[in-house]
Formats: sequence, structure tokens, C-alpha cells
Amino acid sequence: MTLSGLFVPLITPFGADGAVALPALQSLAHEILTAGATGLVALGTTAEPSSLAPTERQAVVDLIARVCRERHAPLIVGAEHVAGLRATDPTTAALCLVPPFLRPGERGVLAHFAALAAASPVPVIAYHVPYRTGQALGVDALRDLAALPGVAGIKYAVGGIDETTVRLLADPPPGFAVLGGDDLFVSPLLALGAHGGILASAHLATADFADLITAWRAGDATQARATGNRLAALSAALFAEPNPTVIKAVLHAQGRIPTPAVRLPLLPAQPAAVDAALHEASK
Repeated sequence: MTLSGLFVPLITPFGADGAVALPALQSLAHEILTAGATGLVALGTTAEPSSLAPTERQAVVDLIARVCRERHAPLIVGAEHVAGLRATDPTTAALCLVPPFLRPGERGVLAHFAALAAASPVPVIAYHVPYRTGQALGVDALRDLAALPGVAGIKYAVGGIDETTVRLLADPPPGFAVLGGDDLFVSPLLALGAHGGILASAHLATADFADLITAWRAGDATQARATGNRLAALSAALFAEPNPTVIKAVLHAQGRIPTPAVRLPLLPAQPAAVDAALHEASK
């Protein structure tokens, strides 16, 4: 299995009473799939999972799984511990963060993912975001990661296009999905040969992000460059403050979720950032 296409890591909308707004989440999931997303991500970091109670997390996963089942769409679940996943769930893969803060070294990361994959009832996608985890991985370690049984791919978010990125995609491991996770840099990553993206910005302009992936895969560089430049400006505006504060504010302004509320330690986005993002979204 090689995962490809556009996956949107869904926000968790909250109602005026502070509870998870499940009807709004259901509508949002259907809207995004209808607009052209390949699949959805439940309980990614964009969903504020650490602020959700266990019952809320389960309700979110159950709802998004039901939508994906109805729409025959793949589902990725953010999973701190894969042991809680059930083989009977309609889950395509589990998204697991490279261990943060500890910086266990490349050998430790590989051992960690070998154990995760062995325990998981579904394939594992590694979430590599070194500017948040503090753990770098060289190209040889990435290839060793790709060779682990049960590891299907990587959400690749290294903060730009560096030498390791170029070397990895110059000779991509067979059957291993490289999915862009830095929204601002997804277009050049696709140009190098990435298989798709897990993109929070694609809550907005979903069809355009899907078209961007299609254009690069078809070799239509002229269209892809133009679309990618425009979407990079949108992504920069949406990530001007901590994710998903601006995205939620824009979705609320568009009437798609009942409130822009986030939970601590996040604070609502400032009006100027919201206005700038709304301006980019209107282009």
C-alpha cells in the first residue's frame, strides 16, 4: 500500500457551551471530501487532541470513521499509542509522532517505530517534524525507517527543502509514502516527487490543494507553480498564529463551524491575523 493524495487533518469544532460540536464536525468532513480530499485525519495535532477528554476523542474518531466508511475514503488516525486501535475500525493507517523532547537518537527512533508497527493492527505513518520534536533524522535513517515492516510512510515536515529532502526523493523507497506536512512548502516537495500531503490549510481551498497534487503528479508544472504560489500565501496566513487558531476563526467567519473557540494552552487568533487569512482565502 502506498498512500497518496490529499489528507485533511480535521479541526475539532466547539459549540457555545464548550462541548465538541459533532454535527459541525460531520458537516465539515463531508464538505472536505466532496471538495476533492482523498481522505481524512482524525485526532491529528490540528484537532487539539491533548485538550480532549478520552470520551471526546473516541466520539471524534467514531464520527469521522463513520463518514469515511460512508464515503469510501481512507482514514488516518493520530495515535499516541497504537495499542488502542482496533483492527475492526475502518482505519487505513495510524499517524505517530517521532518521540518529542527526549531526542533518543536515530537508533532509538527506529527501535520505537519498530515496536509501534509490531503492536499496531494497521500500518503506521511516522510524523517527522524535527523543529518541534528536537530529533533530526538523516537520509540513511529515513531509509531504514521505510524498510521497517508495517511502516507505510512519513508525514514529512522539516521546515523547508534541505539536502536530506532532495536525497530522499531522488531515490524514494519503494512502497513508502512521503506526504508533505509543511503546508507552506508542499508544492516544491510535490515537485520533487512526494506522494501527497497531510495539510491543515486544506480546510480552505480544498479543491485547489487537490488540484495542486494532481497537477504535479501529471507533470503540469505551469499550472502547479501558479496554484502552489497562491496556496503558499494562504498557508502562511493560516499559520501566522499557532495552529489551528486562524483556521478555526476563518471557518467560523465562513459559517462552517459554530464558534472559533480553542482550548488552552491555545488562545484565539488576533483579528488582524484572521482578516489577513480571510483576504487570502477570498482570492
